[in-house]
Amino acid sequence: MPVYEGNTIEEATTKGLHTLNLSKEDVEINVIADAKKGFLGFGKKLAQVSIEPTVSEQISEAIDETVEDIIVTDEEVKVEAAVEELLADKISDSDSSEPKVLENLEDEEAITELAMYLTTISKELNAPALVRLERKDGLLVFHLDTDKQGILIGKHGKVLNALQYLAQVFVHRVAVNKLSVVVNVGDYREKRQAILQRLAERTAEKVKQTGRPVFLEPMPAFERKQIHFTLSKDEAIKTHSEGDEPYRYLVVEPAKKHF
Repeated sequence: MPVYEGNTIEEATTKGLHTLNLSKEDVEINVIADAKKGFLGFGKKLAQVSIEPTVSEQISEAIDETVEDIIVTDEEVKVEAAVEELLADKISDSDSSEPKVLENLEDEEAITELAMYLTTISKELNAPALVRLERKDGLLVFHLDTDKQGILIGKHGKVLNALQYLAQVFVHRVAVNKLSVVVNVGDYREKRQAILQRLAERTAEKVKQTGRPVFLEPMPAFERKQIHFTLSKDEAIKTHSEGDEPYRYLVVEPAKKHF
């Protein structure tokens, strides 16, 4: 853990924050030693602090790894806003945009309609995509093949997760059976899966060290389940979800409270 020094605790902290390019809200600061003036120039000691990014900041860094090669342009920012607006409409308006005749469909017909739905959305977002279906581990994975991956993924996967939610809502409304779907662009989900594994392990260690719960970012249900499953083997940790879709998030906390 990096240690920073200064004539005062405040000066040492400022140096550390400047080096890390973070604010106080993004880190945990531990005072190792206060400054000592000494006597006649002897025994003088600098203040020492250790600074560590909080779990939230580490999460952001981890997620950035999946889109580090994507430049977020003004166009992509506009797309995120458009998808958020579409998402809000779906949540607040009980009348969906799909025709009312689309209901109680059998699996294959529902899958076809969802593929067409995703194709239409990608065109509206100015990132036309070819939709491919993959059946994997009980999931229906819809791959969106496009030359504009950055637009359909969005920063931190924001657009892709919104599309994921819209797809799940759509298929639940039109299909007679409950189908579990995943929307993927490129290899984003594969990278994300590896990151979630590291995130789960890192978060568990943080909870054990601090004895305090950690609130993770909102994520799709199947991602929350992955973290649930990973941490279910750790008897010192328990997890549960809070909030409403699509902003439902995971809470990781100690299995037992220590007083």
